[in-house]
Amino acid sequence: MEIERKFLVKKTLWQELYNPVNAIFIQQAYLSTDPKCTVRIRIADHKALITIKGESKGISRKEFEYYVPLNDGLEIIQLAGTPLILKRRYVIRHKGYNWEVDEFLGDNEGLILTEVELNADSENPEWPEWVDKEVSGDPRYFNLQLAINPINHW
Repeated sequence: MEIERKFLVKKTLWQELYNPVNAIFIQQAYLSTDPKCTVRIRIADHKALITIKGESKGISRKEFEYYVPLNDGLEIIQLAGTPLILKRRYVIRHKGYNWEVDEFLGDNEGLILTEVELNADSENPEWPEWVDKEVSGDPRYFNLQLAINPINHW
């Protein structure tokens, strides 16, 4: 079960703190765009990962992830039905939680989002100072939607 909250990032504060050396470059696309069962292929850090996610119920949903050989992943990503999402990811440890910060590139350039994974819906971690408005329930910020309708089309 994946339980996560998603937030916009205060760009000015974030840009003062981030270190590009620690970033992981990610490219991902979707093989299935059905909101009841999305299937994503991701290439990151010379590894390929297929992820199957169930329908969101609040901030929770079922999630299954499997590594596949990198060469297979590179072939599979060509089969995707959506454009690629390109981003740099940073993992920041803050007050006992890992905050994954995604700095988007390409058609979503300028967007910076952060996610924090939780153990329960009721958890409310202390936010780092660079965290801004929560967008967990706003479908425009779901990665699938950013692939289909990137921010440069808004």
